[in-house]
Amino acid sequence: MKKLLIASLLVSASSMTLAKLPALSDDAKAKAAEAAAKTAWTGKVEAYQLCTVQDKVAAGYFQSSKAAGKETKPAAATPACTDPGAFVYTPPDAKPLEAAGAHSPAATATSPPSGKQPDAVVNPAKKS
Repeated sequence: MKKLLIASLLVSASSMTLAKLPALSDDAKAKAAEAAAKTAWTGKVEAYQLCTVQDKVAAGYFQSSKAAGKETKPAAATPACTDPGAFVYTPPDAKPLEAAGAHSPAATATSPPSGKQPDAVVNPAKKS
């Protein structure tokens, strides 16, 4: 009985999660894009900080090894650390769909699609 109750609760909870959510507003989309850009920038800053710390640790290791008279292998060639700079977000200029021509009709109709002539006159049947 408990298993059936738990299973029915899980099914009802999963059906609630599949409910259609309303579309995001333009402001929410802009904030989400800015948050994504800020997150990417934060990742670059963290990678830069890690790179500088690794360089300091490696330099300290080589210095202490030389002082102790230990023989060390030369350091592997790595790319220089690049500072990502301050966070600057410039939103992309988004054209509305109509300005992009996505939903515009090809041409406006100037006459009705049908005429007064019967179909037999326009498309005569071939005699075989």
